[in-house]
Amino acid sequence: MAGTLTVLAVIVVLALIIAFSSVRIAAEYERGVVFRLGRLIPLKGPGLFFIIPFGVDRLVKIDLRTITLDVPPQEVITNDNVTAKVNAVIYFQVVDARRAVVSVLNYINATSQIAQTTLRAVLGQATLDSLLAEREKINQNLQKIIDEQTEPWGIKVTVVEIKDVELPQTMQRAIAKQAEAEREKRAKIINADGEFQAAQTLANAAKVISSEQGALQLRFLQTMVEIGSEKNSTVILPLPIELFKPLMDLARPDGAQPSKPLPDQSAKSG
Repeated sequence: MAGTLTVLAVIVVLALIIAFSSVRIAAEYERGVVFRLGRLIPLKGPGLFFIIPFGVDRLVKIDLRTITLDVPPQEVITNDNVTAKVNAVIYFQVVDARRAVVSVLNYINATSQIAQTTLRAVLGQATLDSLLAEREKINQNLQKIIDEQTEPWGIKVTVVEIKDVELPQTMQRAIAKQAEAEREKRAKIINADGEFQAAQTLANAAKVISSEQGALQLRFLQTMVEIGSEKNSTVILPLPIELFKPLMDLARPDGAQPSKPLPDQSAKSG
Protein backbone atom coordinates (compact mmCIF):
# COMPACT_ATOMS: atom_id res chain seq x y z
CA MET A 1 0.00 0.00 0.00
CA ALA A 2 2.81 2.38 0.84
CA GLY A 3 4.53 1.61 -2.46
CA THR A 4 1.37 2.40 -4.36
CA LEU A 5 1.02 5.73 -2.62
CA THR A 6 4.62 6.53 -3.41
CA VAL A 7 4.09 5.74 -7.08
CA LEU A 8 0.97 7.87 -7.16
CA ALA A 9 2.80 10.75 -5.49
CA VAL A 10 5.59 10.50 -8.03
CA ILE A 11 3.08 10.47 -10.88
CA VAL A 12 1.28 13.51 -9.47
CA VAL A 13 4.55 15.38 -9.06
CA LEU A 14 5.59 14.51 -12.63
CA ALA A 15 2.18 15.60 -13.90
CA LEU A 16 2.47 18.91 -12.09
CA ILE A 17 5.98 19.44 -13.49
CA ILE A 18 4.79 18.68 -17.01
CA ALA A 19 1.77 20.94 -16.57
CA PHE A 20 3.84 23.88 -15.32
CA SER A 21 6.39 23.28 -18.10
CA SER A 22 3.63 23.30 -20.71
CA VAL A 23 1.84 26.47 -19.66
CA ARG A 24 2.82 29.68 -21.38
CA ILE A 25 1.30 33.16 -21.30
CA ALA A 26 1.64 35.77 -24.05
CA ALA A 27 0.73 39.41 -23.48
CA GLU A 28 -1.68 41.24 -25.76
CA TYR A 29 1.23 42.72 -27.76
CA GLU A 30 3.08 39.38 -28.04
CA ARG A 31 2.76 36.34 -30.29
CA GLY A 32 4.28 32.91 -29.74
CA VAL A 33 6.02 31.29 -32.70
CA VAL A 34 6.25 27.55 -31.94
CA PHE A 35 8.43 24.94 -33.65
CA ARG A 36 7.30 21.35 -33.00
CA LEU A 37 10.09 18.95 -33.76
CA GLY A 38 11.56 21.64 -36.00
CA ARG A 39 8.37 22.31 -37.93
CA LEU A 40 6.46 25.58 -37.70
CA ILE A 41 2.95 25.34 -36.27
CA PRO A 42 0.25 28.07 -35.99
CA LEU A 43 0.89 31.08 -33.77
CA LYS A 44 0.05 31.02 -30.09
CA GLY A 45 -1.37 33.83 -28.00
CA PRO A 46 -2.26 36.26 -26.79
CA GLY A 47 -3.29 34.77 -23.46
CA LEU A 48 -2.79 31.29 -21.99
CA PHE A 49 -1.63 28.40 -24.19
CA PHE A 50 0.18 25.07 -23.86
CA ILE A 51 3.24 23.59 -25.50
CA ILE A 52 4.83 20.19 -25.31
CA PRO A 53 7.88 20.41 -23.05
CA PHE A 54 11.18 18.52 -22.94
CA GLY A 55 12.42 19.78 -26.31
CA VAL A 56 9.43 18.75 -28.38
CA ASP A 57 8.20 22.33 -28.81
CA ARG A 58 10.45 25.40 -29.01
CA LEU A 59 8.79 28.76 -28.33
CA VAL A 60 9.94 32.17 -29.61
CA LYS A 61 8.02 35.21 -28.39
CA ILE A 62 7.80 38.19 -30.76
CA ASP A 63 6.92 41.72 -29.63
CA LEU A 64 4.47 43.43 -31.99
CA ARG A 65 4.87 46.92 -30.56
CA THR A 66 6.59 49.72 -32.46
CA ILE A 67 10.35 49.58 -32.00
CA THR A 68 12.50 52.73 -31.97
CA LEU A 69 15.92 52.16 -33.50
CA ASP A 70 18.72 54.74 -33.49
CA VAL A 71 20.94 54.64 -36.56
CA PRO A 72 24.51 55.54 -35.52
CA PRO A 73 26.20 58.49 -37.28
CA GLN A 74 27.15 57.62 -40.85
CA GLU A 75 29.87 59.48 -42.75
CA VAL A 76 28.49 60.28 -46.19
CA ILE A 77 29.78 62.19 -49.20
CA THR A 78 27.04 64.15 -50.91
CA ASN A 79 26.62 64.51 -54.64
CA ASP A 80 28.50 67.84 -54.56
CA ASN A 81 31.48 66.27 -52.72
CA VAL A 82 30.73 67.53 -49.20
CA THR A 83 31.57 65.22 -46.31
CA ALA A 84 29.02 65.07 -43.50
CA LYS A 85 28.03 62.86 -40.58
CA VAL A 86 24.34 62.02 -40.46
CA ASN A 87 22.37 60.04 -37.89
CA ALA A 88 18.72 59.03 -37.99
CA VAL A 89 15.96 57.26 -36.09
CA ILE A 90 13.65 54.51 -37.41
CA TYR A 91 10.25 53.42 -36.17
CA PHE A 92 9.17 49.94 -37.24
CA GLN A 93 7.11 47.00 -36.03
CA VAL A 94 6.64 43.31 -36.76
CA VAL A 95 3.50 42.65 -38.78
CA ASP A 96 4.19 38.95 -39.46
CA ALA A 97 5.78 37.16 -36.49
CA ARG A 98 6.32 33.90 -38.37
CA ARG A 99 8.35 35.55 -41.14
CA ALA A 100 10.29 37.66 -38.63
CA VAL A 101 11.54 34.42 -37.05
CA VAL A 102 11.90 32.20 -40.11
CA SER A 103 13.17 34.65 -42.74
CA VAL A 104 15.95 36.40 -40.80
CA LEU A 105 18.20 35.47 -37.89
CA ASN A 106 17.90 38.77 -35.97
CA TYR A 107 15.35 41.12 -37.46
CA ILE A 108 16.33 44.12 -35.29
CA ASN A 109 20.00 43.91 -36.24
CA ALA A 110 19.13 43.25 -39.88
CA THR A 111 16.87 46.31 -40.00
CA SER A 112 19.60 48.42 -38.45
CA GLN A 113 22.15 47.33 -41.05
CA ILE A 114 19.73 47.94 -43.92
CA ALA A 115 19.00 51.42 -42.53
CA GLN A 116 22.71 52.31 -42.34
CA THR A 117 23.52 51.23 -45.88
CA THR A 118 20.39 52.87 -47.30
CA LEU A 119 21.16 56.11 -45.46
CA ARG A 120 24.64 56.29 -47.04
CA ALA A 121 23.33 55.39 -50.49
CA VAL A 122 20.44 57.86 -50.58
CA LEU A 123 22.33 60.81 -49.09
CA GLY A 124 25.22 60.15 -51.46
CA GLN A 125 22.88 61.02 -54.34
CA ALA A 126 21.66 64.28 -52.76
CA THR A 127 23.38 67.65 -52.66
CA LEU A 128 24.13 69.52 -49.45
CA ASP A 129 21.45 72.13 -50.17
CA SER A 130 18.76 69.48 -50.69
CA LEU A 131 19.93 67.63 -47.57
CA LEU A 132 19.43 70.77 -45.50
CA ALA A 133 16.32 72.17 -47.22
CA GLU A 134 14.42 69.08 -48.42
CA ARG A 135 14.74 66.84 -45.38
CA GLU A 136 11.09 65.80 -45.39
CA LYS A 137 11.37 64.53 -48.97
CA ILE A 138 14.55 62.60 -48.14
CA ASN A 139 12.87 61.07 -45.06
CA GLN A 140 10.01 59.78 -47.17
CA ASN A 141 12.42 58.34 -49.72
CA LEU A 142 14.40 56.57 -47.00
CA GLN A 143 11.22 55.15 -45.44
CA LYS A 144 10.02 53.79 -48.78
CA ILE A 145 13.34 52.11 -49.67
CA ILE A 146 13.93 50.56 -46.22
CA ASP A 147 10.33 49.35 -46.01
CA GLU A 148 10.62 47.63 -49.39
CA GLN A 149 13.75 45.78 -48.26
CA THR A 150 12.37 44.68 -44.89
CA GLU A 151 8.92 43.66 -46.14
CA PRO A 152 10.00 40.03 -46.86
CA TRP A 153 10.96 39.72 -43.17
CA GLY A 154 7.49 40.73 -41.97
CA ILE A 155 8.74 44.16 -40.88
CA LYS A 156 6.84 47.39 -41.53
CA VAL A 157 8.91 50.59 -41.39
CA THR A 158 6.55 53.45 -40.55
CA VAL A 159 8.81 56.48 -40.02
CA VAL A 160 12.40 57.42 -40.83
CA GLU A 161 13.70 60.76 -39.56
CA ILE A 162 17.13 62.34 -40.05
CA LYS A 163 18.08 63.67 -36.63
CA ASP A 164 21.28 65.64 -37.15
CA VAL A 165 23.65 66.66 -39.95
CA GLU A 166 27.17 67.41 -38.74
CA LEU A 167 29.31 69.44 -41.15
CA PRO A 168 33.04 70.26 -41.00
CA GLN A 169 33.99 73.62 -39.46
CA THR A 170 35.22 74.99 -42.79
CA MET A 171 31.91 74.16 -44.44
CA GLN A 172 29.96 75.76 -41.56
CA ARG A 173 31.94 79.00 -41.99
CA ALA A 174 31.36 78.94 -45.75
CA ILE A 175 27.60 78.48 -45.25
CA ALA A 176 27.55 81.34 -42.73
CA LYS A 177 29.33 83.65 -45.20
CA GLN A 178 26.93 82.63 -47.96
CA ALA A 179 23.93 83.37 -45.74
CA GLU A 180 25.38 86.76 -44.76
CA ALA A 181 26.01 87.66 -48.42
CA GLU A 182 22.46 86.63 -49.29
CA ARG A 183 21.06 88.87 -46.54
CA GLU A 184 23.17 91.81 -47.72
CA LYS A 185 21.98 91.27 -51.29
CA ARG A 186 18.34 91.30 -50.20
CA ALA A 187 18.93 94.45 -48.14
CA LYS A 188 20.51 96.27 -51.10
CA ILE A 189 17.71 95.20 -53.41
CA ILE A 190 15.08 96.44 -50.94
CA ASN A 191 16.97 99.74 -50.48
CA ALA A 192 17.33 100.28 -54.24
CA ASP A 193 13.66 99.47 -54.78
CA GLY A 194 12.70 101.99 -52.10
CA GLU A 195 14.85 104.71 -53.70
CA PHE A 196 13.35 103.96 -57.10
CA GLN A 197 9.81 104.24 -55.76
CA ALA A 198 10.69 107.49 -53.95
CA ALA A 199 12.23 108.98 -57.10
CA GLN A 200 9.22 107.92 -59.16
CA THR A 201 6.87 109.50 -56.63
CA LEU A 202 8.86 112.76 -56.69
CA ALA A 203 8.81 112.76 -60.49
CA ASN A 204 5.05 112.31 -60.48
CA ALA A 205 4.71 115.12 -57.96
CA ALA A 206 6.88 117.41 -60.11
CA LYS A 207 4.67 116.71 -63.11
CA VAL A 208 1.55 117.61 -61.12
CA ILE A 209 3.10 120.83 -59.77
CA SER A 210 4.32 121.93 -63.20
CA SER A 211 0.93 121.30 -64.78
CA GLU A 212 -1.03 123.36 -62.23
CA GLN A 213 -0.41 127.14 -62.02
CA GLY A 214 -1.18 127.54 -58.32
CA ALA A 215 0.42 124.29 -57.13
CA LEU A 216 3.93 125.73 -56.99
CA GLN A 217 2.76 128.80 -55.06
CA LEU A 218 0.85 126.64 -52.58
CA ARG A 219 3.91 124.47 -52.08
CA PHE A 220 6.01 127.58 -51.51
CA LEU A 221 3.60 128.85 -48.86
CA GLN A 222 3.53 125.46 -47.16
CA THR A 223 7.33 125.46 -47.01
CA MET A 224 7.28 128.95 -45.44
CA VAL A 225 4.87 127.73 -42.77
CA GLU A 226 7.13 124.79 -41.99
CA ILE A 227 10.18 127.07 -41.73
CA GLY A 228 8.33 129.49 -39.46
CA SER A 229 7.25 126.72 -37.10
CA GLU A 230 10.89 126.03 -36.24
CA LYS A 231 11.28 129.54 -34.61
CA ASN A 232 14.20 130.52 -36.81
CA SER A 233 15.57 134.08 -36.62
CA THR A 234 16.45 134.15 -40.33
CA VAL A 235 14.10 133.47 -43.16
CA ILE A 236 15.30 133.08 -46.73
CA LEU A 237 12.80 133.93 -49.44
CA PRO A 238 13.72 132.46 -52.80
CA LEU A 239 12.59 134.83 -55.54
CA PRO A 240 12.96 134.42 -59.27
CA ILE A 241 15.72 136.54 -60.85
CA GLU A 242 13.29 137.97 -63.42
CA LEU A 243 11.75 140.18 -60.75
CA PHE A 244 15.04 142.10 -60.32
CA LYS A 245 15.81 142.62 -64.02
CA PRO A 246 14.08 146.03 -64.33
CA LEU A 247 15.98 147.33 -61.30
CA MET A 248 19.26 146.09 -62.72
CA ASP A 249 18.55 147.92 -66.00
CA LEU A 250 17.83 151.19 -64.14
CA ALA A 251 21.08 150.94 -62.24
CA ARG A 252 23.08 151.29 -65.47
CA PRO A 253 24.31 154.82 -66.47
CA ASP A 254 21.60 156.89 -68.24
CA GLY A 255 19.49 153.80 -68.33
CA ALA A 256 21.34 152.84 -71.47
CA GLN A 257 21.20 149.39 -72.75
CA PRO A 258 24.45 147.54 -72.99
CA SER A 259 26.25 148.62 -76.18
CA LYS A 260 26.94 146.20 -78.87
CA PRO A 261 30.41 146.02 -80.43
CA LEU A 262 30.72 148.09 -83.61
CA PRO A 263 31.89 146.51 -86.81
CA ASP A 264 35.43 147.13 -87.93
CA GLN A 265 35.47 150.51 -89.98
CA SER A 266 39.17 150.66 -90.75
CA ALA A 267 39.87 151.79 -94.31
CA LYS A 268 41.32 149.45 -96.68
CA SER A 269 44.60 150.45 -98.17
CA GLY A 270 44.31 151.53 -101.79
